[in-house]
Amino acid sequence: MPDNPSSRPQNRRRKSSPGSPADGRTRRPRWVLALRAMVWLTSAVVLIACGVTWFAYRSLTNGLTTSDALDAVKKNAPKHLDSSVNLLLIGLDSRKDMDGNDLPKEFVQDQLHAGSSDIGYYNTNTLILMHIPADGGKVSAFSIPRDDYVETLNGDGSSQGEHKIKEAYANAYTGASERLSKQGIKGPDLEGKSREAGREATLATVQQFTGVPIDHFAEVNLLGFYDIAKVLQPITVCLKHPVKDRYSGADFPAGVQKVDAKQALAFVRQRHGLDNGDLDRTRRQQAFISSVTHQLKDEGLFGDLGKLQGLFGVVKKDLVLDSAWHVLDFAQQAPNLTGGNVEFHTLPITGFATRKGESVNLVDAEKIKAIVQQTFGPSPASSAAPDDGDSKAGAKAAPATVDVRNGNGTGGLADTELNALTALGYTAGQTGNAPAQAHTTVAYGAGAQQAAQQIASRLKSGTATASSAIPAGHVRVTLGRDYTPPNSKAPAPAPSDSASAADSGDSGPAVKAGGVPCVN
Repeated sequence: MPDNPSSRPQNRRRKSSPGSPADGRTRRPRWVLALRAMVWLTSAVVLIACGVTWFAYRSLTNGLTTSDALDAVKKNAPKHLDSSVNLLLIGLDSRKDMDGNDLPKEFVQDQLHAGSSDIGYYNTNTLILMHIPADGGKVSAFSIPRDDYVETLNGDGSSQGEHKIKEAYANAYTGASERLSKQGIKGPDLEGKSREAGREATLATVQQFTGVPIDHFAEVNLLGFYDIAKVLQPITVCLKHPVKDRYSGADFPAGVQKVDAKQALAFVRQRHGLDNGDLDRTRRQQAFISSVTHQLKDEGLFGDLGKLQGLFGVVKKDLVLDSAWHVLDFAQQAPNLTGGNVEFHTLPITGFATRKGESVNLVDAEKIKAIVQQTFGPSPASSAAPDDGDSKAGAKAAPATVDVRNGNGTGGLADTELNALTALGYTAGQTGNAPAQAHTTVAYGAGAQQAAQQIASRLKSGTATASSAIPAGHVRVTLGRDYTPPNSKAPAPAPSDSASAADSGDSGPAVKAGGVPCVN
């Protein structure tokens, strides 16, 4: 039956005079209504954002392998002096998956070009220790050469004896695997527990070797590296010279070029045919990380949760993070690691030798601690103070730009000293190498005499000398074999006359992020 129009409620709007209430209630001013709309809109955005963040976090972390290895080594870790963060990147030279199964033979040989699954075992061929300052400043990173001959530790702090630092993981893995097998543990559970022992040993060993605590770590094996490179390919790299190496499969011309995932693995693994062998390979790895972070910034990946989700979907089966590492927090901080804000160094060696039938790198453990602690320490100004005279504690640094040249023979010291001088108030200039010399010298250009005298007094290098070859306002410090790094107990050892650049511990120039560095 049709409605009776006369019986329907009347919805006609009553006329009202401007500003008068239309329904007997007080009309709210338009700005109040606008404000309420803004509140509703903001609330909706916040709720949606929270939902997206929660979903993204669950998506990125669900299924990711995490480790509690840091918990086992915290009690013996060096103390933190500020709220900075030290991060250890571990590259595991394993041809196994997370359950201990061999990777497919064809994949290992054809794509990874890495020999059989029996090679590599559980050695850590890449160890990079990164320091993110509490104030968000420049990030410093040290690569630890894999063949450094050191005392390696188990996770509980007990000694394994002296071995190559890369073997700390493998030694602990083997011991744990044998012990747990006798208890009847098998399969993936055995593999997981044994690898955890390897991680604990690596963390404990690196903490003792460098003298600084580790707050977070990430571990990736060869397959994980390949998967990451496959997502990001093509990746731009640069070589100073053409190379061809049948062991790694590296076959590249000189200059800037783009590589795919298979080529990327060859790029970072080559050591045969390079002037400084493993040390040059270490700089390849540093340059590759710089190129990748530069590419990530340019493509905006860190700000795109969708792309991040895709990346993590590919690599989480091969990546291990410590359980306290919040992935999204790091993704938000990651842009600070790009744009030239990271500087990579290689920890120096003092020479080569044969130990237990194997070629190893000899190192000065105390000097290593001094270099790392000086670079990673809290504001150096709080611990580094001039010694006497015009440079006594509390004296203001005279205006000057300081350049530091390393004639000591041990790599990394020019950067160490320049950091200390900059902390005292001098302007940072350039660092570089110089011919070896016995004693540290200080020279200055016009207008920089007072600063030069202060620095010479601090370094106990005698009288600073004027030089017309030095630009006005500049001081040039040339470190000799008698140079003692800040906080170090003894002068750096002098290399033998027959030592090569690598033998004398020259780790080469720093690799600076923010672009595509060109390396050997």
